[in-house]
Order: sequence, then C-alpha cells, then structure tokens
Amino acid sequence: MDFSNENIIHVKDGDVEYIQFKRLLEYKDKLIHAYTIKPLDFRNKDKDDINYVKICKSLGLDNNNVIKPIQTHTNNVDIVKENSKTEDFQDIDGLVTDLKNKVLSAVFADCNSLFLYDPVKNVIGNIHSGWRGTVGRIGEVAINKMIDTYGCSPSDIICCIGPSIRQCHFEVEDDVRSLFFDAFQDESIIKLGEMKDGKQKYYIDSVKAITGMLIECGLRPENIIDCGICTLCNKDYFHSYRDAKASSGRNASIMCLI
Repeated sequence: MDFSNENIIHVKDGDVEYIQFKRLLEYKDKLIHAYTIKPLDFRNKDKDDINYVKICKSLGLDNNNVIKPIQTHTNNVDIVKENSKTEDFQDIDGLVTDLKNKVLSAVFADCNSLFLYDPVKNVIGNIHSGWRGTVGRIGEVAINKMIDTYGCSPSDIICCIGPSIRQCHFEVEDDVRSLFFDAFQDESIIKLGEMKDGKQKYYIDSVKAITGMLIECGLRPENIIDCGICTLCNKDYFHSYRDAKASSGRNASIMCLI
C-alpha cells in the first residue's frame, strides 16, 4: 500500500515506514518531520527505545534528544527549553519550541496529530489532539502559545493534520455530540446516524472542526493541509483504538528543527 497523494509522500526505509507532508518538505533544510506507519509501535515500553532508534536513524536524528510527554488527553501545551527532559512534561499533550535538535514526539491511535510550523520565526509545535483535547481546542492553545512566546503571526503558521479516525467511523452518542457543538458551535461537523440499542448515534468530523478553529485563530486556509487518511479505514497500517481497544499500539509523530 502506498499512501502518497497530493499532500503527502509515503517513505519506505527497510522495516521503517512513515508519511511526510510535501508542504513541510519545502523546509527540509530547517525541519525534519514524520508520522509513522505500522509495524512500528510506540506503546510497548520494551520496544519504544528500539523503535525511536529506528525512526530517528531513518530521519537522521539523534534518538537521545527525543522528548516524549506523558499524554493524558488534556489541552495542555508546554514549551521545550534547552535543559528540558521527557520527565518534565507530565499531563502534556502538546510541545512547542524554537530550539534546534529537540526531537518533539507524540503518540496516537485514532487521535488527530497537528504538525505546526512557522517558517518566519522558525518555531514548531507537535500536538496530540484527542477528542477531549479537540473539544478543549488544544490547537488554539498551541497557536496562542506560539504567538505569546515567540511572537508568531497566525497568518505565517502552517498546520498539517495527520492520520486520524474520520467522520466515517467517529461514532458518538449525545454526550460527546453536545461537547463538540458547545466547543465549535457548528452543526456541519455533526452527521446524524442511526438509532442503536435505543440510543441516537452521531458522526463527528473532528478534522473539519479543527480546520474551522484554526481559521478562526488567523491561519490561512491554504496553510492548513490534511493528509486525508482515516486510521480505522486503514487499520492494517495505522494503530486504531476503536478497532483494537486496550491492545492497540501507537503511531508516533516526530518534529525537529535542524
């Protein structure tokens, strides 16, 4: 399977596979990034170090510089500083920095990954936007962090959206539907589903919700790029919590200024 399309390329390097965004590759002299594909699994603690070695070697990065926040589906975003270490980032779902050689990582199984880059200020953000983080508008929190800390202009910021569960499979009940509507005030992100076991079902377009939010923040529509991949539709290639539940592995997103 080759996932390459008008927005992304699919890279195969031995037993390491990942996608990269063509838009971010325009800045490959300043930025390295990737979103991993199976069989790499970043949930197994016994193999995490090995897999980070593999992906970093393929990308030409130092795996000793990887920052791996403890993600707990918050909308918390923190700054990576010169002396920052992984253990500094508890209950953090987004990392931002302007420092070179800091390998920002996040892990995913259906959740939205946001690759943020301001080529003017040379600032990156690597964001885990699970559905709770999405309704908490973590993308907006990250954009504001870039503005307040580094003086970024939203019109300069690029956001690339990685693989995630899409509206075709993101089925919820009224409690989650209400949270999305309250957060975004947009009925167009919600599709009415069927009644199942006496409960009304809905389908959420979280990518559309995030895109609308980013535009509200001042990002230009042409600077918001979606890979177009549903993790559950492609569960043989991407880890999906909806499919495998607790046994699901994790994909990783990698960003690093060079």
